[in-house]
Amino acid sequence: MRKNNILILLIGVFAMLFTSCRTGESLTYFQNADEVGESIRNVDYAIEIVPADELFISVNSLVPEATAIYNLPLSNPAQAGSLELTTSPKNQTYIVNKDGNIQFPVLGQLHVAGMTIHELTEMLTKEISKDVENPIVRVQLMNFRVNVLGEVKNPGQIVVTTERFSIFDALATVGDLTEYGRRENVTLIREVDGVRTYHRINLNDANVVNSPYFYLQQNDVIYVEPNKVRKDNSKYNQNNSFRIQVVSTVVSLASVISSLLIALVINNR
Repeated sequence: MRKNNILILLIGVFAMLFTSCRTGESLTYFQNADEVGESIRNVDYAIEIVPADELFISVNSLVPEATAIYNLPLSNPAQAGSLELTTSPKNQTYIVNKDGNIQFPVLGQLHVAGMTIHELTEMLTKEISKDVENPIVRVQLMNFRVNVLGEVKNPGQIVVTTERFSIFDALATVGDLTEYGRRENVTLIREVDGVRTYHRINLNDANVVNSPYFYLQQNDVIYVEPNKVRKDNSKYNQNNSFRIQVVSTVVSLASVISSLLIALVINNR
């Protein structure tokens, strides 16, 4: 047993020494940047509205009274039976239904699924301009959230407040990858038309900026897989933990048996 433990430790040490030679290379982003040069193209980052999205839409103008009817009334967050004496009214939002529609004041039902925020803003501005001079329309996606999991320093959910948000923005927000994260094999999970799709992204490749998945969309999930060193360490720690538990159990049983034997000897005297 002892020889086996020593052998496992030696193998682990040699593996760490071998992999450490490649650490600098595996941790480097954009390794082929010189080869890519200036071949970076503009990637469309516009987000399309989908069913279940939550939208905040406000309409203003130089004459607020003229656009008031195009805005939802403020809601009172205080509920029946609440002990709160003062509450601040909140803006109401629109939830895109399963058919991709919202019910908008005055204009009625609007099909918004498949439109970008910019396209919806332009459409509303055009329609409202028929009755109001120079309306100012603002559309904001309220449920733009991204989940980052795996070998990153601070995994969790990110609430995004801007329409343009890349995979590197997300990784920077969670403190970057740990040294054990596989930068050449990051998984992006994205839901398209109700179907989850999986995409592999190589952060070591400078061409990542040209990827259609470079910019993130609402409800994207980023998973960073652990490298071989982390997996091997995890297996080794699990095995050691199991062995420690077994030894602890054996020692406890031996202690109980010894106590019983001592008690029997004393009683027999």
